[in-house]
Amino acid sequence: MYTPSFPKPLLVQEDDGTNSPLDHQRVISKLTVGLGILFYRERAITLEPLPETPLGEGPGHQVPDVLLFDNEIQLTRIIIEVSQPRTANRDLKKVIHLIEDDDYGIEEGFIYNYHSKEWLRYCKGDGGAATVSSISDLMGVDLGKML
Repeated sequence: MYTPSFPKPLLVQEDDGTNSPLDHQRVISKLTVGLGILFYRERAITLEPLPETPLGEGPGHQVPDVLLFDNEIQLTRIIIEVSQPRTANRDLKKVIHLIEDDDYGIEEGFIYNYHSKEWLRYCKGDGGAATVSSISDLMGVDLGKML
């Protein structure tokens, strides 16, 4: 009797967003559109919003849900992670690590929990303690008003 053999499925190490729930993707879309209008149309902010874009070129770089890029100095300045209760702590640790330990130029990071509708903000040098806020000091924008 013939038994076909199939290759074993590859295990994915990092969540690339492809299996994210609609609510997760909807928040990313609203933030990108709202910030995009401020950047492209109104020219009210100088940072370009980009959804699910790697922090560096080539494989192995983190991919925040939304990043805000300074084209003049070629650095990511702000990152936003969209969370739920099960991933909020992991996302906060990720944001703190990317701001404090990696050299991407990130100055400000946000975590938005779309279940509780709560925002956390972390800035470079905050010593590992995030604050409850949706206001970006770098842009002078309340991200919470976009949702």
